[in-house]
Amino acid sequence: MDIKQLKFLIALDETRHFGQAAARCHITQPTLSMRLRNLEEELDLPLVKRGQRFEGFTAPGERVLAWARTVLAAYDGLQAEAAACRGHLVGTLRLGVVPLSSFDPVPLLHTLHGEHPNLRFELSSLSSEQILEQLASNRIDLGVSFLERLDQERFESRALGETRMGLLFDQRHYDFGEQALSWEALTELPLGMLTTGMHFRQSIDHNFHSRGLAPQPLLQTDAVHQLIQAVHGGLCCAIMPLAGGLEGLTEHLRLQPIAEAHTLAPLGLIMRRAAPRSALAEACFKLYDAP
Repeated sequence: MDIKQLKFLIALDETRHFGQAAARCHITQPTLSMRLRNLEEELDLPLVKRGQRFEGFTAPGERVLAWARTVLAAYDGLQAEAAACRGHLVGTLRLGVVPLSSFDPVPLLHTLHGEHPNLRFELSSLSSEQILEQLASNRIDLGVSFLERLDQERFESRALGETRMGLLFDQRHYDFGEQALSWEALTELPLGMLTTGMHFRQSIDHNFHSRGLAPQPLLQTDAVHQLIQAVHGGLCCAIMPLAGGLEGLTEHLRLQPIAEAHTLAPLGLIMRRAAPRSALAEACFKLYDAP
């Protein structure tokens, strides 16, 4: 058994396709299949359900896959830790960010890349629950999420401040002057919103309901880019993070402040406390701890 076999197994899980897994690992499909069969023979377990195409993992395969992720994360962490001890950062920083946060990850990534040119990045859009789950299972190194009900015994955090809200609209279709908008005024507009269940949507609903208001969204979607497309097309307006930089996507988009509008919980950086801790995540925390 070697690290590459475990990487092949994980690639198959993430792509759910033999050919795509092989391409991701820069090998041929026959080679991938042979190495996975070798792993099955060594463990004396069937790991993969095979038919005309990939059909999933067996029950033992799912358990081995979980161990493979742990072993590979430990291997990558060891490499990163050794490099950190030499004053360098290497490997891949895996960062998960909740949708519609006011956090722009680009300055952080730019700073890290400038100081450590060999560092690479994986950026994922995840729900708050997914971020905590993937931090706990060592599938990401660092999360940016809302700190509501965070288990401080399992996770360490650094507050990034509250997220204020504004109304995103296309100025070719709407004009709201210069004053901050009231929540009462928003109920008269065609609104687009993320689907219920997401923290940002929960904060929007709370701001309406606490004022006795019950808006009827024109559009609901679970995809931020579709929401922005609808706003850009003039179909609706959308409540968005005021500091998210979304108005810079095109010359026609504008963000109007909303009076007394912020999320229910502050935003923060999160990493897990349990060993092995990510040297890359710790480096990010130090950047935000610096005066």
